[in-house]
Amino acid sequence: MPPLTTLIQNCTVVTSLKRARQLHALILTTTVYTNDALSPYRNNNIVSMYGRCGSIWEAQQVFDRMPVRNTVSYNALLAAYSKSPCLGMRCIELFKDMGSEGLRPGGSTFVSLLQACSALDDWFMGSSIHCQVFKFGGSDDVSIQTSLLGMYSKFGDLKSACQIFDGVVVKDAVMWTAMMFNLFKNEKLHEGLRLFNSMLKSDVSPTQFTYSTVLNACAKLREYIVGRTIHSRVIVLGLPHDSKLQNALLDMYSSCGDIGTAFDVYSRIEEPELVSWNSIISGCAENGESRKAMELFIQLLRLSVPKPDDYTLAAIISGTGDDYGKALHTLVVKMGLEKNVFVGTTLLSMYFRNSDSESARKVFSFIEEKDVVLWTEMVMGHSRLGDGETAIKSFRDMCNDGLRMDSFAFSGGLSACADLATLKQGEMIHSQAIKTGWDAEMNVCGSLVHMYAKNGNLQASRSVFSQVWLPDLKCWNSLLGGYGHHGMPVETLKLFKEMLKHGIQPDHVTFLTLLSACSHGGLVEEGMMLWNSMKQKSGSITPGPNHYSCMVSLLCRAGLLEKAEEVIQESAAAASHSSEHNLEMWRTLLSACVDKRNLGLGIRAGEEVLRLDSDDSATHVLVSNLYAVTGRWDGVADMRKKMRGMMLEKEAGLSWIEAQHGGIQAFTSDDQTSPVIKEAQSEIWRLQGNMGRSEVDDLDAKDCST
Repeated sequence: MPPLTTLIQNCTVVTSLKRARQLHALILTTTVYTNDALSPYRNNNIVSMYGRCGSIWEAQQVFDRMPVRNTVSYNALLAAYSKSPCLGMRCIELFKDMGSEGLRPGGSTFVSLLQACSALDDWFMGSSIHCQVFKFGGSDDVSIQTSLLGMYSKFGDLKSACQIFDGVVVKDAVMWTAMMFNLFKNEKLHEGLRLFNSMLKSDVSPTQFTYSTVLNACAKLREYIVGRTIHSRVIVLGLPHDSKLQNALLDMYSSCGDIGTAFDVYSRIEEPELVSWNSIISGCAENGESRKAMELFIQLLRLSVPKPDDYTLAAIISGTGDDYGKALHTLVVKMGLEKNVFVGTTLLSMYFRNSDSESARKVFSFIEEKDVVLWTEMVMGHSRLGDGETAIKSFRDMCNDGLRMDSFAFSGGLSACADLATLKQGEMIHSQAIKTGWDAEMNVCGSLVHMYAKNGNLQASRSVFSQVWLPDLKCWNSLLGGYGHHGMPVETLKLFKEMLKHGIQPDHVTFLTLLSACSHGGLVEEGMMLWNSMKQKSGSITPGPNHYSCMVSLLCRAGLLEKAEEVIQESAAAASHSSEHNLEMWRTLLSACVDKRNLGLGIRAGEEVLRLDSDDSATHVLVSNLYAVTGRWDGVADMRKKMRGMMLEKEAGLSWIEAQHGGIQAFTSDDQTSPVIKEAQSEIWRLQGNMGRSEVDDLDAKDCST
């Protein structure tokens, strides 16, 4: 039998609870001398062993039976309790007991206490322990400083974390890395990279973990050059490639779109872990290599180890769901992950992306523990499909579910109110955002500006915008869209110049908003200048289908029909533009040809529309009207005969109104059964009366002036 000293030393390496109990029994039977039984050395190691094995109850039992305790005894039990978030308050109680026994706390004591405060998410308690650190002279202890950094960062109190970091005179690699890690964790990615640069200048050599942490930030920021430079530095220094570093490199190259180099890194990993498989599959899926992603996924399925997890399924569904959605959904059910909220959110997004709201709702109903991300996807999905009423209802249900909403949830609800033009609902969501403190978030501000503008309250929209400190591009685009939506093209262009003075560079949304404003305002020259600027000077912005549509509309309104035809033909040559967008542009041109009585070009436009959609009843009506306005009554007769033969009927338009009780009612032009039809007719008569009075006032004013 080994001596007692050896048995006690073995306590420091045991991780199995069964083995720990066996060793404890062996120590008890080996202890001969009373001094050994009374010595805290033996029991301290046993307490620590049980804590490490996760049996806090047995650690507490040994601690309670100790005839003599010292600081190490308390530290061992504190370390055990600090690992359990629900037992954090027990650490505070032990700290008080420690003081009552006249024992002085050390570095390990405060490390455990600070970890407990982090787990409890109690800033006040954590700052109180920080005061105790100063009281007992532990402010220069590196382990305590590192724990303080972690705790304040966990609370989101980066100001206090930076003060701790700046107060350290001699910073080692661990301290630098801890501060970087905490900045990255709080989404301060650029600040973290700047700190890494300062670390290099201070001649402190980064560790492998440092490089892994920085590479993960480069992946999130898509900082390809920085990431590649770090990879080169790792190679030059000859650092061994552990799994964390290899996976960080793989994730960085995949996220930055360099799939070739990502495969090179992947091929050098002898035994890829699941995180490696997830990174390469996700990289392929996100960069248009859906076929390769599916091949890798099938290879992974054939392996016995590792097995795909929820992240793997989310990545493959996100990248290949449009082609293999139903099959992947079946696999999710087979693996028993249909209730997983992470996978469910990805499935929900996939079905909404493919306009299958019914399947999306079924996925949603299966998930029992719904989080705010899932609810937000439900709101945004219905909003994107034009079902604003269901989107707003989903937002109300999310509120009633008692979830702690974030900025994306509020932004989603406000976007639905903007699309549906429901001011009352939007104002209520704004009120909730103010109560919860999310109204100051940039993306919420942008959504508020957009919502008020779309609901006709440009003054409120401008008021929200003016309260934003350094508004971002989304906020500017929302306000520009508001002015354009209200038929104020000159003011829109002035605001655009103001935006440029603030150093904000336009994107494709900005140009679309400006072109739309010029189109509705008849500013042909300004619109052409913007069009040429986007195509020539802003080389990174390629005109999309909607930009072409705006230009066609602008030129058609100005009567420049031949030029509009050239723009349509230019759009058709762009491979990324769908036939649906080309169809809409030809329809716009055809309608303009009817107004301008251009028979030849109109017939060509009509032929193009019918070539793309032969069953389009509206086009047959337009072509018939074109024949009528140009006196071609034989053509009118032919088109009407053709429509009767094809049994085509013009579809009725659908409108909606926000009723006084707050609900939303939809109705058609000939609908006399809707419960709000009387309310709608009453409002129309009131507006007609106001218009009539305005005309009389104008005539009276003219008579007076003459």
